[in-house]
Amino acid sequence: QVQLVESGGGLVQAGGSLRLSCAASGPTFSSFAMAWFRQVPGKERGFVGAMNWKGGIIYATSVKGRFTISKDNARNTMYLQMSSLTPEDTAIYYCAARPSGGASSAIDDYSYWGQGTQVTVSA
Repeated sequence: QVQLVESGGGLVQAGGSLRLSCAASGPTFSSFAMAWFRQVPGKERGFVGAMNWKGGIIYATSVKGRFTISKDNARNTMYLQMSSLTPEDTAIYYCAARPSGGASSAIDDYSYWGQGTQVTVSA
């Protein structure tokens, strides 16, 4: 069973930066595809970015150039470095994992989810 735990959320001013972490349990983390999604209350969970096990990355258009996904296999941890934040980035951020397949923007492709971490960007 894979468990994912996000951390690093908080309150930041517009234009600022924040780094989220997703710590994963399980010995096969390095072979998983991982992703970040975000959700605002009352709206559907939306794709942020994803990384396949080889390190290939895709991003949502809205965050491309501002957000960076990375992974440390030795620490079983994935990161989301966010910069140039705007109030529109305010959401609960979730990490997700899938044991097979490539990076995907589809929610249903992911088997494992963290509990989420709140990011609030003030104007």
